[in-house]
Amino acid sequence: MTTIDSTIDTDELTLTFVAEFDASPTRVWELWVDPRQLERWWGPPTWPATFVDHDPVPGGRSNYYMTGPEGERSGGWWQFTSVTPKDGLTFDDGFSGPDGVPNESMPTTHSSVALEPLNGDPTKTRMTTVTRFESLDQLEKLLEMGMREGMALAMGQIEAILLD
Repeated sequence: MTTIDSTIDTDELTLTFVAEFDASPTRVWELWVDPRQLERWWGPPTWPATFVDHDPVPGGRSNYYMTGPEGERSGGWWQFTSVTPKDGLTFDDGFSGPDGVPNESMPTTHSSVALEPLNGDPTKTRMTTVTRFESLDQLEKLLEMGMREGMALAMGQIEAILLD
């Protein structure tokens, strides 16, 4: 049942994804907090993620890298700002070098994830993911790098995981 819609708002400097799943918010929550499940969908199919560290608590940090089809790696990090089990989380998201150190020359974004029963049905979930950018230039740069398409492909992998 995965429905994915994305919206760019250049006035609010946001990229929003809304996805709907035939699974409870508790089950969808597990996809965010279990690093082995997160690895199965974070990143497009041709750029799978490997989470080296994953500590989804306020102030906690995640370090990961995605591996491309030619073996190239692109690193990233998250710094969690809030975590509300089964309801959602917020985090800062940035790029890192191969050593896991944040790459200060690349943009940092601010993301929020909200999980809620779909139309009041506790067996279905609406997941709303909003990424906030610091400037229009930053938004445009990440869109040019394929962020919108990459996130849609990544989220498109979730349904198969939920069926396991």
